[in-house]
Amino acid sequence: MPDRPRRVSDGAVRALGLLLGVAADAVLGDPRRGHPVAGFGRLAGWLERTLWAPSRPRGAGYLAIAVGVPVAVGVLGERATRRSPAARLAATAVATWSVLGGRSLAREASAMARLLEDGDLPGARRRLSHLAGRDPSALDLAGLARASVESVAENTSDAVVAPLLWGAAAGLPGLLGYRAANTLDAMVGHRNPRHERFGWAAARLDDAANLVPARVTALLAAALAPLVDGRPDVAWRTWRRDAGRHPSPNAGPVEAAFAGALGVRLGGTNVYSGRVEHRGTLGDGPAADVPDLARAVRLAAAVGIATTVAAAALAVAVTRGAGGAR
Repeated sequence: MPDRPRRVSDGAVRALGLLLGVAADAVLGDPRRGHPVAGFGRLAGWLERTLWAPSRPRGAGYLAIAVGVPVAVGVLGERATRRSPAARLAATAVATWSVLGGRSLAREASAMARLLEDGDLPGARRRLSHLAGRDPSALDLAGLARASVESVAENTSDAVVAPLLWGAAAGLPGLLGYRAANTLDAMVGHRNPRHERFGWAAARLDDAANLVPARVTALLAAALAPLVDGRPDVAWRTWRRDAGRHPSPNAGPVEAAFAGALGVRLGGTNVYSGRVEHRGTLGDGPAADVPDLARAVRLAAAVGIATTVAAAALAVAVTRGAGGAR
């Protein structure tokens, strides 16, 4: 009797799905219209308007619904494709592509770099909203460059490293659940009068979801510092010394590591919708300037590639440990 063909392991399917999703993001980027994350944001915005109250329990209920539904969709998707590796592969690839933002981040940062290099201050101020939420009206070219470098660093973790690691560890529920949590933090997690209490749970969940990915991002940025003429030991030392000066427990390590790798100084005073936030400085070098933005984009791309390889390996290891080829 001929041997039955061996079934492709779940780990291999998940790893290949992640790799195909990364490739799709690199080639296609985000669609101009009909992006799934944008559609989720509209539904989450409607739900927020329906459930809002200046209450932490009400905000926690909102979070449970808005994150629980995508996670449930992911669980059902895993179950529905359990007996079809091809369907599981396709679902993982599409989900990965839809939650990643590496291509869009690089495109926006490169567009900002060109505006800054041309000295187009009005155009750069208008463009900053594509990268960061701070008020650009009083920023000069150097201030816009610093804001852009900081955004590239933070979003490398949020839009590339974290979704890939969650996808590797938890498959479709991890991909969809992480992107939902991160989107909600961007929508309601800021400390403003409306969301001070309602958005508390969303902000805390996002902090927890990014705890490991942010430190992986910082570690990779330090290790890859030579690619941007930096030194790993300086990046490591800057991360360990300066991360705590940042108000965010996860943006701090990432921005500090990028500052050390690039040999620049980040941080300072930022203005968000009229709210002034004084942050500590990160790094010992000169203030980040226009040429440093292109270097930050190169470092972010290298971190993304390294994370992709690590995520594929993690996907195989995790599913093998759970009894991958069932």
